[in-house]
Amino acid sequence: MHTTGYMKKMGYEKYSDNMEYSYYMKYLGCLNSSDFSFKVNEKTGNLEDVFPNYDNNDRIGIVVSEYGGTAGAGALIMSAITRFYDFYRDKLGKGPGKYFIYPEVFVFNIGKRLMTHDSMDIWPPHKQVVVENDAEQILEAINDRRITRLIVEDQAPVEGTFLLETLTSAKLRITSSIVYSPTGRVENSDIEVTTCKTAEDYVMLSLEQSAMIPDDIRTKLIESREKLKTGKDGNVLETYRFVNLEDALNMLTTNPELSKITEKYIAGSIE
Repeated sequence: MHTTGYMKKMGYEKYSDNMEYSYYMKYLGCLNSSDFSFKVNEKTGNLEDVFPNYDNNDRIGIVVSEYGGTAGAGALIMSAITRFYDFYRDKLGKGPGKYFIYPEVFVFNIGKRLMTHDSMDIWPPHKQVVVENDAEQILEAINDRRITRLIVEDQAPVEGTFLLETLTSAKLRITSSIVYSPTGRVENSDIEVTTCKTAEDYVMLSLEQSAMIPDDIRTKLIESREKLKTGKDGNVLETYRFVNLEDALNMLTTNPELSKITEKYIAGSIE
């Protein structure tokens, strides 16, 4: 893998193809939950105010429809990943009695892969899920991964067509739903997450590594991240919004059309 400009800036001249460097960097002390700050409904808070009763069994899913869109939720995702490692921090490693484990975070890319997320510790590759642009198919993929915390893009709700059993499964399991923007800021926000420079470096590194993103779009994304910085310390402030699950499920996609397989499901003709 080639060394990009941002990787050189961060000092990663020799990037590890097995991705282990990012894992070890985090749990050996580069990031801690104290590196993230929260305001919820204009009051100082923490991750548990966004994801109540968050624990190591939670599974986070973000739905993405734009190149590099995941970066817009980078602060929240990196905070949740770091909190996951906190549950195992004294047991992480490869030796006897140790756990070599990654957080259960999944990216649902609509239509095609839209970003590389390895440096954000969204790994192994099966957690980069490509789904058809169809509400039922997206929700089926979310259900298959047993997502408990759902992050959806800030867009006007479009009533989706779902099988009742698909909808019921989601409603019984998903305990939190949050709106994000690929720009990093949503309108009418009630959540603010500020991340440290180190965490933001991992987000920027992921953008640099995303070969599928056209160069002009990547440049704009990196420039837009600069506008989120709160000062010379390199900290980044992102905003989010709580949303009820029914609306969140109608924000999975703006496409009202059904895929052929969903049409077959509804017609009852699937073999």
